[in-house]
Amino acid sequence: MATEPEDVADQLRRAAQSDRASLGMLLARHRERLRRLVALRLDPRVSARLDASDVLQDVCLEATNRIDEYLRDPSMPFYLWLRLLTGQKVSYLHRLHLGAEMRAVGREVSIDAAPMPEASSAALAAQLLGHDTQPSEAAVRAERKRLLQEALSGMNPLDREILALRHFEQLSNAEAAQVLEVKESAASKRYVRAVKKLKEIIEALPGGLGGM
Repeated sequence: MATEPEDVADQLRRAAQSDRASLGMLLARHRERLRRLVALRLDPRVSARLDASDVLQDVCLEATNRIDEYLRDPSMPFYLWLRLLTGQKVSYLHRLHLGAEMRAVGREVSIDAAPMPEASSAALAAQLLGHDTQPSEAAVRAERKRLLQEALSGMNPLDREILALRHFEQLSNAEAAQVLEVKESAASKRYVRAVKKLKEIIEALPGGLGGM
């Protein structure tokens, strides 16, 4: 079995013995992390039609149906397996709701065979700016979001991805390295470089982000 914290390993052992309550606790434990993933990677045109809770409900149902399959060959940590199921669900929803629209030139989100849609510059900009804006500040926020999104679009895609994994999804360095299929040292160096670049981008914005 992939290395897990002792309490997670114990709940997985119980789940292997058909203890669905333990599985339910495991799914609840990771729900907020998965919600952040959906917020980052679900295209806004789809999220306008579907609530993240509905997406996660479907993921939890699939995880329940496939838990025995996972437990027979747990080649990755349980959370990364849930993350993979969620990414596949998001990709499916993109294909279902958007189809050929996702192939348009300039789109950051692809409907190709990748199991996990990338986090778009728009999603990262929205996460950085937050949502607590007074109506009188809406125009200023919109302009800062536009500038931030443009700057993020100019970043190396892998730098954007490591920021999404570590800073927004809050994966550990080891988890991020496994997702990217690189050594932990390489993932760490990439993250440090990406954070430095992000700091430069933020400092270059009029008023930074502190005025929001």
